[in-house]
Amino acid sequence: MLVAIVAHFVLAAVLPSLANRFGRVVFLIGAIAPAATLAYALSRAGEAIGGNPPLETLAWAPVIGLEFTARFDELALLMILLVSGVGTVVLCYYSRYAKPDDHRTAARDSALLVTFAGAMLGLVLADDVISLYLFWEITTIASFLLVGGDGIAKRLRNSATQALLVTVLGGLSLLLGLIFLGTAAGTFRISEILADPPSGAMVTAALVLIIVGALTKSAQVPFHPWLPTAMVAPTPVSAYLHAAAMVKAGVYLVARFAPGFADHPAWWIPIVVCGLWTMLLGGFRALRQYDLKTLLAYGTVSQLGLLMVLVGTGTWLSALAAGTLILAHGLFKSALFLTVGIIDKRAGTRDVRELSGLGRQWRFLAAMATLSLMSMAGLPPLLGFVGKEAALEATFHGDPVDLLVGIGVAIGSVLTVVYSLRFLRGAFGTKPDMEPAPAVRCGRFMTGLVAIPSLAGLVLAVTPGLIEPIVAGYAGGFGPAPDYHLALWHGFTPPLFISAAVIVAGLLVHRFAGVQRLGGHVPKALHAQTWYTKAVEGIESVAQGVTGRIQVGSLPVYLGITLVTLVVVPGAGLLSGDVEFGPLRLYDNWLQIPVTLLIMIAAVTAVIARRRLTAVLLAGVVGYGIGAWFVLDGGADLALVQFLVETVTIVVFVFVIRRFPPRFTEDKAYVHGRWAKGVIAGVAGVFVAVLAVLYSGYTSGMPAASREYIERAEDSAGATNVVNAIIVEFRALDTIGEIVVLVIAATGAASLILARSRKRDADDGTDADSEDGTAMVAGGTGGPDGPDSPAVDTPEVRS
Repeated sequence: MLVAIVAHFVLAAVLPSLANRFGRVVFLIGAIAPAATLAYALSRAGEAIGGNPPLETLAWAPVIGLEFTARFDELALLMILLVSGVGTVVLCYYSRYAKPDDHRTAARDSALLVTFAGAMLGLVLADDVISLYLFWEITTIASFLLVGGDGIAKRLRNSATQALLVTVLGGLSLLLGLIFLGTAAGTFRISEILADPPSGAMVTAALVLIIVGALTKSAQVPFHPWLPTAMVAPTPVSAYLHAAAMVKAGVYLVARFAPGFADHPAWWIPIVVCGLWTMLLGGFRALRQYDLKTLLAYGTVSQLGLLMVLVGTGTWLSALAAGTLILAHGLFKSALFLTVGIIDKRAGTRDVRELSGLGRQWRFLAAMATLSLMSMAGLPPLLGFVGKEAALEATFHGDPVDLLVGIGVAIGSVLTVVYSLRFLRGAFGTKPDMEPAPAVRCGRFMTGLVAIPSLAGLVLAVTPGLIEPIVAGYAGGFGPAPDYHLALWHGFTPPLFISAAVIVAGLLVHRFAGVQRLGGHVPKALHAQTWYTKAVEGIESVAQGVTGRIQVGSLPVYLGITLVTLVVVPGAGLLSGDVEFGPLRLYDNWLQIPVTLLIMIAAVTAVIARRRLTAVLLAGVVGYGIGAWFVLDGGADLALVQFLVETVTIVVFVFVIRRFPPRFTEDKAYVHGRWAKGVIAGVAGVFVAVLAVLYSGYTSGMPAASREYIERAEDSAGATNVVNAIIVEFRALDTIGEIVVLVIAATGAASLILARSRKRDADDGTDADSEDGTAMVAGGTGGPDGPDSPAVDTPEVRS
C-alpha cells in the first residue's frame, strides 16, 4: 500500500509533461494508478477482513518517533472501493469530457485528480495522527486548486477560497485535537488509542476539536455552504470530490474514531444533532433548486448528515448501515453527477426549466440515472434500499433518543424521495409547455461509464454477501453482532412499513406542487452563506482596524508593542508557578560588581543625554559592558561576537545620526507620551532583569537535546566548545541558511541604497558632494553655515 500511495504522486508529477503530447488522453493514463490500487486492494481483501489487518511502516524521522504506518483494515478497504473505484471511472470519463485542444486544463486537472486520489488513499490507510493530518491537508489544497481551475473567473476564485478557508479552519482544529488526544493517550498510533481510549478533560476538548474538523470537511451545518458554491468546478471534479471522496473524509474520520469514543457524550451528541440538522436542512433546500448540480449538492449535504448520524450513534447496527450507505452514496451520487455532465455538455444547459424530452432521446442514460435515483431515494432493489432499511432498523427502538433520531431520519428520507423525483422529472421528463430539446447523441463511452456505478448499486444489492463481510467487520468494533444481515427482504418488518410510508409521503409531496413550492425557502438572514460572508467581512474589518492602530509608522509604537508582548506572554508562564528556581547568589566574581555599576550608570546617562552622539556612545558602553560580563563568565567567543556587533552597530548609528540634528528635539507631542513610554520601557526592563536573574538559578536540569549536544560534541565533532559544535556541526544547515538569508538581505539593502542614490543624482542633476553645498543642506546635520546651525527642511524622527 505504501508503494501505491507513492505511485499516485509519481504519476501525478509526470502527467503534465505527457499532456502536451497526448492531450486529454492523459486522463486515461492517470486512471492507471487508482485502477491498479483497486485491483491490488481486492486481491488482499481477505487479509483486511481476517481480523489481523496488515501493517506497513515507513519511519521518516525515527529519532523523534515520526513514522507513517498504513493499516489495511475493513474501513480502509471500504473507502478504497470508493476512492480508487470511482476515481478510475471519473478519470476515464474526463478523457471525453475535456476539450480536445485544451492541453493546459488536461495537464492541471489530471495531475491534481491523481494527487487527490493518492492523498485520499494515504488518509484512509494512515494509522498515525500526524500522517492522517498531512494527507488531510493535501486533499484540502488539491480541492482548492481543482475548484478554482484557472482562477480567471471571480466566481471560481471566491468558491475555491471559501472551500479553502472553511476546510483549513477545520484542519487546524483537527490538528490540535489529534495532538491533545495523542498526548492524553501516550501514543500517536490510532489503533493503539482506540484499543485503550483515554479519558479526562483533555480528551473531551480533543474530541470537540476533532468533530469540528470532521464537520467542516463533510459540509455539516453550519459549515455546509462551501459545498453548493463549489459546484462551479467541472462536473467530473464534483463527481469525485463532492460525491465519493473529499466529502467522505469527515465521515471517515468520525467512523475511524467512533469505536473508541461512541459512548462519550461530547462525541455523539454534537455529531447526531448536527447530522440531523444537516440532513433536514439540505433536503429542504434541495426542493427549491433548478440547477441540477446544485440540487445534487444540497442532496449530498443531506445524505452526509444521515451518514454522520449513523456513524455517531455508535451501535453495531448503525455502523453496519453507515458502511453500506457510504458505499451506496458514493456509487449513486457519482453516477448522477456524471449524468449531469453529459446533459450539460450535450444539451447546453442543466437548468430544469430549460430541459424537456431528454428521457425519450437518451433512454439508456435515463434508465441508468433512474437506477441511481431509486437507490438515493431508498427504493428496492438497489443498495440504497438495503442500507436505508438497516438505518431504520438501527434507529427505531424503544429508547426515546433512538426513536427521536429515527423520526428525523424518516423525515429526511421523505425529502430525499421528493428531490429525487424532482431531478428525474426535471432532467428527463417531457414538459407539456416546452418544445423537446434538439436531438443529439449523448455519447456511448460516457454513458457506459455512468452505467458502471449505477449497475454496481444493483448488483451489490442483489448479492449483499459481497460487501457484508467488509461492513460487518468494521461494525464489530462496536460490540457483538446481533442476528441481522444485509438483504433485500427481511419479511414484513417495521422498517419495511416505514420505508413504504416514506416513499408514499414523498410521492404525495411531489404530486402536490403547491406543497413542494413552499419548501426550500429560508430567509436570507438565516442563510449560512450570509453568516459566512459577514464573518469574513468582520475578520477583515478587525484586521484592518488592528493594523491601522499598530502599523502607524512610529518606531516608539513598534517597540512598545514588542515590549508589552514580551512582558505579557512569558509573564503568564512565569506566574503559573510551574518553574522551580534554585537559590540565588549576589555574584560569582567580584569583578561583576564594578562592571554592573558601569552598565547601570551608562544606561541611566543614555536616557537623560541631550545629544544624539552622546546617547549612542553610552548605549555602546552598555553593550561593551555586557561583553565584559561574558568574559568574566568564561564565554570568550560570545564576548567577541558581542564586541563585533556592538562596534558595527555604533558605526552604523554614527552614519545615521549625521542626517539628524545634533540634539534631541522635544515638542509637545513627544513630551505628552513620555510617561507612557517610560512606564512601558521600565516595566519591560525590570521584567527582563528579574527573568534573567531567576533563570540563572534554574536547577531542574537541562533538556535532553542539550545533554546530547554536550555528550557528543567532542566524540562526534572533535570540539571542546559545545556552542561552536552546535553552530558549525550539529546545526550546520541552519547556520548556512541563516547566512544565506543575511547575504540576501544585505544585497537587497545595498541594491536599494545604490538605486536610490543613482535616482537622486539623476533627478538633481548634480553630485551628492557638489561644491554649492545643496546636498549638504538637504541631507546633512545642519544648515549651510556649519553643523551647529539650524537645519533647513530636515525631517525630524522622534524616538
